[in-house]
Amino acid sequence: MVQKYQSPVRVYKYPFELVMAAYERRFPTCPMIPIFVSSDIVVDQKAEDGSQHLIERRCKLNVDAPYLLKKIAGVDFVYFIQKNTLDLKARALKIEAYNESFATRVIINEVCNYFVHPENPEWTCFDQSASLEIKSFFGCEHLVEKLAIKQYSANIAKGKEIIEFFIDQLKQEGITYVAPWEDKSTPAAVDGSGDAPEISNCRKEEVDNDDDDDDDNDDDDFKEPRALSTAMEDLQLGASASSLKSQHSHLSRQRSGSGDKGLIPLIRCDSFSEEDDKFRLDADYIQRYLGELSLLEESQLIQLRTWLHHLQRGNLPSDAMLLRFLRAGDFNIEKARELISQSLTWRKKYQVDKILSEYEMPQVVRDLFPGGWHFNDKDGRPLYILRLGMMDVKGLIKSIGEEGLLRLTLHVCEEGLRLTEEATIQSGHAVTTWALLLDLEGLNMRHLWRPGIKVLLRIIEIVEANYPETMGRVLIIRAPRVFPVLWTLVRTFIDERTCSKFFFYGGNDYQGPGGLPDYIPEEYIPDFLGGTCKAKISDGGLVPKSSYMSEELYESLTLSDESIYRSVSLSKGQIHEVVLHNEDLGSVITWDFDVLRHSVSFSVFCTKNPITSAPPTPNGPLGGQTIQAESDHKTVIEKSWKEGQDYFRIEPPFICHDGESVQGSHVTNQVGYFILQWKYHDGSYSSIPHLHDSVSSSKSKVMYYYEVLKSADYRYALFVGSMTSLQSHQSGFSSLSSKSILSASNNSGVSGAISSCPSR
Repeated sequence: MVQKYQSPVRVYKYPFELVMAAYERRFPTCPMIPIFVSSDIVVDQKAEDGSQHLIERRCKLNVDAPYLLKKIAGVDFVYFIQKNTLDLKARALKIEAYNESFATRVIINEVCNYFVHPENPEWTCFDQSASLEIKSFFGCEHLVEKLAIKQYSANIAKGKEIIEFFIDQLKQEGITYVAPWEDKSTPAAVDGSGDAPEISNCRKEEVDNDDDDDDDNDDDDFKEPRALSTAMEDLQLGASASSLKSQHSHLSRQRSGSGDKGLIPLIRCDSFSEEDDKFRLDADYIQRYLGELSLLEESQLIQLRTWLHHLQRGNLPSDAMLLRFLRAGDFNIEKARELISQSLTWRKKYQVDKILSEYEMPQVVRDLFPGGWHFNDKDGRPLYILRLGMMDVKGLIKSIGEEGLLRLTLHVCEEGLRLTEEATIQSGHAVTTWALLLDLEGLNMRHLWRPGIKVLLRIIEIVEANYPETMGRVLIIRAPRVFPVLWTLVRTFIDERTCSKFFFYGGNDYQGPGGLPDYIPEEYIPDFLGGTCKAKISDGGLVPKSSYMSEELYESLTLSDESIYRSVSLSKGQIHEVVLHNEDLGSVITWDFDVLRHSVSFSVFCTKNPITSAPPTPNGPLGGQTIQAESDHKTVIEKSWKEGQDYFRIEPPFICHDGESVQGSHVTNQVGYFILQWKYHDGSYSSIPHLHDSVSSSKSKVMYYYEVLKSADYRYALFVGSMTSLQSHQSGFSSLSSKSILSASNNSGVSGAISSCPSR
């Protein structure tokens, strides 16, 4: 398995030239890196104007490995090749390194970049990435991998410290400023043809392995004005974003000289020069808003974020949210990806993002629910107090229903996430969790009402799956004598990490040393717990039966999996279709679906031929007559029908991959039957090949929603036929949208997902 590392962007608050002067002092050897024995320069090339400098070194390392392993390998030292490409004009340095020793058994690649901060030209940024693959190593593959990761992590930790050390050394020598490179040659005028004058070509003199057949193309590599002009001439009306990106990439290659064996690249910094990198994280940001992370934890966060960025195209969940799911998955990217994918789907399915703005607390909850937010604990975490012993579980459930209690709980969880964000801003340090104070005074057998316990367990299951690592500390006070027995039963369902956050106090122990004063500022300890602060929390009490809902209404509001979205799984060769009978000319058919697993092909058809494979439903799932072929997963289109005569394809098929989300619409220009079709697609796909898709299987899974908007209710009903960018009703947010999916045809259009991921 390939192990990968990606660092955040680290910032040196020094000019690029001064950082480069410090960097050069690391060679030929560096006392601060004990394993770095020596280095020899094997290639040294410099452009005539001095703006570019290529140095290739052969580095000798004394790896800290067990004596027995060195004997098995038969070596005491290992060798690496390091290639440094410095562009003083662009103020960037690219470092590429790979192993020379055991190259057929172990593959190690590293790329580092020093470049000017995009917002402050007096600062220098640094990032690095690396990969390790051990194919075979005398039966010691696991040991070698473990040693390599340990050694690499130790060296990374010293990287910034080493540069700072040499900068201080330069200051002690009186060197605090290094002048930037200046072009001393006199620029020649550009002729009328748009061709720039030839820049002195040093490839023949500086690179021995240059091929003769490349000579004719040397000038073209430097004629940027002509290349730019040609690119502009090639732009046609209707050019897509992808074609523009392709043009830009071509120009970038021309500027950098990539593809030419001998030319020293003008530089192509892989950090802030690409669109993806505006979503990159820097170390200071991580420290300020996410807290202390190890180097490998930083790397896993960045890799997961990059993976999601390729799917979401900017609509990313927050970094704090990603970090919580990474922690829940023990920083295993594949596991975290599966957890967050399921949670995003759940949020969309039940429109959880709307809770904070749309939830209205029932009056019975306002009056008799003994819980609420109460300032912060000593670590700055928002504090929620719940007087569970004073809570009438049965009465609340009977008055607001199981669904109502779940919505109340989710509202508390969403508020907690919002308050942690506010606390992070106000406190000046990262606050990613909230605290819970659970008062059990009054807890008795009536709290063990069986239906209530069943509901609470279901709510706990939902919260644990979708709000992992949000609880920083749980203080359980005034626990009754029977509680240890109950806790013994419950504890088996709680993982060790969560258990370590629980603190228990019996009787009045919470008032003594190690009690509440150690965790909550004394001025905020509630009055009902012996403090001086008046808590704005209800005292609870029994819910009057007059507030109970009717039995019929209560039964209808039990927890269920119903939502406006439907799900379907497809095996190889299977098809799922939604057939809509439309008699309203100019109505708008909208669809919104997420691919939860594997890949599917989506198409839309229409026909005037009657479809009688299933009786019509008078009122479809979302209004409108619907016929659905669900049981046998076969198409309703008869084999004898001919395309273009008996039926028409109004939306050409396009492939939607695991994690993608699509919304689209079609304005009808005829009456008849419209068929939305999802078909299992047999093909592998990965947005980022090195990440294994842990949830892919032989079945595809789609969650979908559709609606027909009446022409009379649609203000743009004057348009008939295709609408190339009509956007359907926006869902709460789209989970794992892979990219803007555009598909234009004569009669319909599909627009890329528009989503609003939770900013948590």
